[in-house]
Amino acid sequence: MQAVWKLSSQSVVDQSPTRPLGIVRLQPADQPESTQDALSIAEEELHVEKRQVATGRVTVRTTTEVSEEVARATLEGKSVEVTRVPVNREIDAAPSIRTDGDVTIIPVVEEVVVMAKRLVWVEEIHLRRTMTREEVAVPVKLRKQRATVERAKEGEPRE
Repeated sequence: MQAVWKLSSQSVVDQSPTRPLGIVRLQPADQPESTQDALSIAEEELHVEKRQVATGRVTVRTTTEVSEEVARATLEGKSVEVTRVPVNREIDAAPSIRTDGDVTIIPVVEEVVVMAKRLVWVEEIHLRRTMTREEVAVPVKLRKQRATVERAKEGEPRE
């Protein structure tokens, strides 16, 4: 003989971690409702949450060290010596600026009225360039920072 089962379902509300989907009642088709069997069907739900957990502490201290050192450098400079050289010579045309070694010669002329106009070479200006070098040493203070990291032990109070 083969049994035929009749299914009926009913919703159930529950606040437990498992969420019931319902109740399935099993009843043979040839038996009255009072003799039916019930099978609960449930589903579990998972909720994942994150939270920060301190696994340890560290203390970072910085110290600054000052050391005195000597900074050395070579300073270079230029100077110009100006010398005026009188010439007082009559010329036909103004001479151009010229260079003789490290001396630049700039002619200075003027026009003089003498019954006739003549160009007179009055003087020359000689510019001599000289190079100077000076070794200098200046004490300076240099600062350097160092960091120290210390891991705190479990149960140690905070500072």
